[in-house]
Amino acid sequence: MPARTGKQFIDGLSERPPNIYMSGRKVKDATKEPGLMGGIKTLGRLYDLQHDPKVGKDMTYESPTTGDQVGMSFLTPRTHEDLDRRHQMMRNWAKITCGMMGRTPDFLNVSLMSMAAASKFFGQNRPEFEQNIQNYYELVREKDLVLTHTLVNIQRNRSGAATALDDSIDVALSVVKETDEGIIVHGARVLATLPISDEIAVYPARSHRLPTGAPGRTSFAFAIPNDTPGLKFQCREPFDLQRSSFDHPLGSRFEEMDALAFFDNVLVPWERVFLYGDVDMCNNMSQITHQFLHSGHQVVTKNVVKCEFILGLANLMVKTLGSGELPQVHAMMAEIIENLEITKALLRAAEVDAELDEWGVMCPKDISLMVARQQFINMYPRMGEILHLLGSSSLMALPTEEDFEGPVADDITKYLETDSSSAKDRVRLFRLAWDTCCSAFGSRQILYERFFQGDRNRNVVLMNSRYDKEPMSQFVLDFLNQE
Repeated sequence: MPARTGKQFIDGLSERPPNIYMSGRKVKDATKEPGLMGGIKTLGRLYDLQHDPKVGKDMTYESPTTGDQVGMSFLTPRTHEDLDRRHQMMRNWAKITCGMMGRTPDFLNVSLMSMAAASKFFGQNRPEFEQNIQNYYELVREKDLVLTHTLVNIQRNRSGAATALDDSIDVALSVVKETDEGIIVHGARVLATLPISDEIAVYPARSHRLPTGAPGRTSFAFAIPNDTPGLKFQCREPFDLQRSSFDHPLGSRFEEMDALAFFDNVLVPWERVFLYGDVDMCNNMSQITHQFLHSGHQVVTKNVVKCEFILGLANLMVKTLGSGELPQVHAMMAEIIENLEITKALLRAAEVDAELDEWGVMCPKDISLMVARQQFINMYPRMGEILHLLGSSSLMALPTEEDFEGPVADDITKYLETDSSSAKDRVRLFRLAWDTCCSAFGSRQILYERFFQGDRNRNVVLMNSRYDKEPMSQFVLDFLNQE
């Protein structure tokens, strides 16, 4: 099966609906569910882009097994040119979502690719696992499936002395039984973003290591369909409020949804298991396979687009209000420009300095991606604050689309126009700004970017421990030892 169209993706989701629970009930068909339909429609647009004559050549490549055109995000990059091709594909998808959907399918596609390329690592656990991960990668590539994932166990205790499992073993996802058919897992995981997908991948998080001596039954990696019996996704309330795209331009389109994943004695067939029972292998999987580098490449590519969107939005707000000559406005606009250019430069450095790893895969430079992601933790909340400051009261006094047909429409039209914008254009723009930085959707974006890059304190430890500082120290010693 070649790269899917939007209709094929939506039809597949309708034919095999994921086990989603929301607002106190089970969702029968997510493709027809208010609050989820908008995000599903946008995912369909991403898949349709694979068949767009204008950009289709950038979105797909020839499958090495079938000869069909498959999604470019599945490409195993062997050269710098391959990385550039993948970058362009990921950028095209990110522009469709204005960078507001963090878990578009390319995020997990590149992760799965890197795991399959390093399949011999999985075979060290059990020989059959090497073939399992290769087969699964090919399945997802050839069927163009959409994946969600979940990495972290729920914690009862977040004290500094607690580990991820100390006080949570009774709720942590664990293997409770082995059978001839597979393993039976029970427990809960957070967070599964994009449950409106075909399958879920479950594997260890790089930033939440299992403690030494953890039970082998808590150590695994696997993937299963989202309609598997016993698997349930409990969603938060939707931020697509079923309003027009005028009133909520982002929430109505880009609700990707976040969910808890509950596993109630779920059977995982052996052919879908990739790691099992080895704590060290699970803790080191991301590092050794370089999965985090390829997912990081997708993330920072998306972040560049998100910065571009914020800069364009801020510029239009300033033009509409006529505030462009104010010194404080210059300073805030310059800060957004700096964020954009820093993120672009780090992304480019990661690509230019990319090297082949031991698996023959061209990997972006890790430290450049780490710095870019770490900086975005601070950048994005600050850019939301800048939009607040630029918009001020114009973000508050916002009529709805219906008000332009209401009894005070003439007053709205008269009093809300500016020297450069009609009242309706002004309101449309500032409703977009509201949905970016003030609405439930916008606030979720800020929360997402603050924590999705990983815990900042853990990140700085990783960066400090991994960065080779000795050449710089030697430089200083050489200077001190000069005659």
